[in-house]
Amino acid sequence: MKPNDPARLYWANHTSESLAEMVARDPVAVLPIGAIEQHGPHLPLAVDTDINRGLVKATADILAPQDLPVLFLPTMPIGKSTEHLDFPGSLSFSTQTLIAMWMEIGECVAKTGIKRLVFFNSHGGQVAPMDIVARDLRVKYDLLTFSCNWFGLGLPDGLLSEHENTYGIHAGELETSMMLQLQPEKCRMAKAQNFRSHIEDLNTNTRHLGLGAGGKIGWKANDLNAFGACGDATVATPETGEAAINHVAAEFASMLQEVHEYDLTKRPAT
Repeated sequence: MKPNDPARLYWANHTSESLAEMVARDPVAVLPIGAIEQHGPHLPLAVDTDINRGLVKATADILAPQDLPVLFLPTMPIGKSTEHLDFPGSLSFSTQTLIAMWMEIGECVAKTGIKRLVFFNSHGGQVAPMDIVARDLRVKYDLLTFSCNWFGLGLPDGLLSEHENTYGIHAGELETSMMLQLQPEKCRMAKAQNFRSHIEDLNTNTRHLGLGAGGKIGWKANDLNAFGACGDATVATPETGEAAINHVAAEFASMLQEVHEYDLTKRPAT
């Protein structure tokens, strides 16, 4: 592989020998974690995994010319999607199984001599176990670990309306737009709707209950909408998707640069 080839940034493309050479450069390992779950009547089950892979590719394309030592582990396509199991096709591990698998992958990463590991997540339903694993790996193997959700890296100003940004959390304008850019042949836009979320009613009728409220509700997808989607998919465009992907990839590339440069010896003054 050539020095500036993005293929060099993928763990599985290396031989054991060439991976060891990368390890000598103190690389950042990245574990991309997706999901296979329903995304309404208009999007495929693989949305979270497809978006994750698309973002990883876009990030690798940015990083390759910089020669930053980053190693993207194989994407984990199935995660914790128990809140979607009422819909056919959704796949899920239990929380306990998922945590055990991520811990064992982290152990393997640590045994190669790598000291920096980033979890890159594309599914909101597994944020909590990811944070737990990141902390446990830090404690058990002294890995410098970070949890990153792509949807926490921001969007271009004004890309979405305030309403859509608040309530379009699943198969709405944003995810549909990203899929129209990445995998348009998988989208069934004739079935797209403005999928209204029950959280709007909860926010209107209560002071303390909701998704981002003091009383955070434990929910299933069909608690929020009968179709299992939330947001206005009818206004999605590939241009919106491209803008989101480019922004997130640039921010993630910048974050990985910071992770690589972070001084592991820094500790609070005693």
